Formats: sequence, structure tokens, C-alpha cells
Amino acid sequence: MDVEMEDLKKQVEYLQQQLHKQEKMASLGLLSAGIAHEIQNPLNFVINFSKMSANLLEDMQDILSHCGDKLEKDDADDLQDISADLKENLAKIQEHGERAISIIRGILLQSRGKAGEKLPTDIGQLVHEYVWLSYHAMRANDKSFNISIQEEIPEGLPKFMVIPQDLSRAVLNVMNNACYTVKERTGQEGPDYKPTITAKVAFTPKDGNEGDLRIDITDNGMGMTPEIKAKIFENFFTTKPAGQGTGLGMGITYDLITKNHNGQLLVETAPKVGTTFTFIIPVKIAK
Repeated sequence: MDVEMEDLKKQVEYLQQQLHKQEKMASLGLLSAGIAHEIQNPLNFVINFSKMSANLLEDMQDILSHCGDKLEKDDADDLQDISADLKENLAKIQEHGERAISIIRGILLQSRGKAGEKLPTDIGQLVHEYVWLSYHAMRANDKSFNISIQEEIPEGLPKFMVIPQDLSRAVLNVMNNACYTVKERTGQEGPDYKPTITAKVAFTPKDGNEGDLRIDITDNGMGMTPEIKAKIFENFFTTKPAGQGTGLGMGITYDLITKNHNGQLLVETAPKVGTTFTFIIPVKIAK
């Protein structure tokens, strides 16, 4: 009995710590939304001025083409090469600026969304952003961490009605585990092993504007035994060393998919082969 009471006290203390962390995360969410809003304005300037500079560059290239006979051939060739490089650089500035804007819009969208509110969401963009967010977070803590990420996301998918903050959290949780397990296998097998994670998105239409959204995240990491697989959605169960895992991530992910989205969360795994987590979510196409 004393042992049970001691275990219960430990669980209560742990839950209190988690609630405290959740309060901090809520404050951090508000702060992140404010920062994202402030960053969006200078980014808009970067994008707009890169577009203006690209237009000016085209005007300059037109002038050069008309004045080519007045310049030495080598000088004319150098100017054309420089103009081409500048045009390519400006295109990259615009591309990455717009990518940063899309990330910020996602942060603002999630921070403004009410709990449980379904919003029109670009699923391909969401999966792409959070897969890479997880990877870069791992890289920030370990510069030697490097993997191959493969994406199979169809172009032209419509937006779907989902709870974006919940779905992004589920993708992030699964991707974090995938990164962890391929890193663990890399440490065991060395350079001959090629760590790979694949993210797939698919949509199967049904009646009207409804259908099933499917998201697969596959890794070739350590995999799981049947015994571990049977417990992965239990709260407080973790295979990670002390201090590296709470044992809550997959339980939360299960609720986000099955309860909040009325979907399914499936797992296929084998030791030293890898693991695939599959979300199957009934969705409506956003109008």
C-alpha cells in the first residue's frame, strides 16, 4: 500500500510539473505570436524590394543588350554573367523570404485558433514545415546529425478542414521520435547505415467534398518489438533514457488524432527495420 501511495505521489508531482510547463508554453505561444507578427513586416519589405530589384535588373539587361556593340566583348560578357548571377540571387531571396512568411503565417494561424476549431489548412505545407522543423531542432543540438528526408506530397491538394495546431503537434511528435530513433541507430551502426525518414501525404475522396486524409511518417531506425509497440500509447511509458523523454508524447498524439479528429493512428514496425506511423483522418475540403 505504501509503495502504491508513493507511486501515486510521484505521478501527482510529475503532473504538477507538466501543468507548470504547459503554463509556460501558453505564455511562450503568446510571445511567439507577437514576435512572428513583428518579423512579418520587415520580411514583406525584403520580398517586395527583391521583386523591385529584379524588375530593375531586367531593365538594365535590356539596356545592355542595346549597348552591347559599344562595349568590349569581354566587358559585355562579364556584365551579362553578373546580371544573371544577381537575378538568380534575387530569386533565392524572394523564395526563402516567402517560405519564412508562410512559416510565420502558420504560427499566427495556430496562435489565433480556438481550441478544437477546424480551419482551412494546407496539409502539404504543414507536414513539410513541421518535418523540417523537427530536423533543424535536432541539428541545433547536434551538428553531426544528418539524415535523408524524402517527401511525397502531391501538388494541387485543396485545403482541408482540420485543427492545425493539433495536427502540427502530432506530426512534430512523431517526427521527433523518428529523428531520435535514426540517430540512435546511427550511433550503433556507424557510417554504413543511411538514416532516412519519409513523409507522405495522400487524399482519398468520398461523397461530396469529404474524404480520408492520410499522412505516413516512416523511418528506418531501431524499430520496436511487439512488447514495446503494445505500450507506446500508454502515458508515462518511454524507452528513452531518464531526462530525454516524458512518456507523454505518443499518448497525446493518439488523442490528437483519434479524439480531436475522429481519426485512426496506426503503427507498423519491426526491430532494425524501422517504423511507420500513419494518420487517417476524415476531412472536408475547405470551401
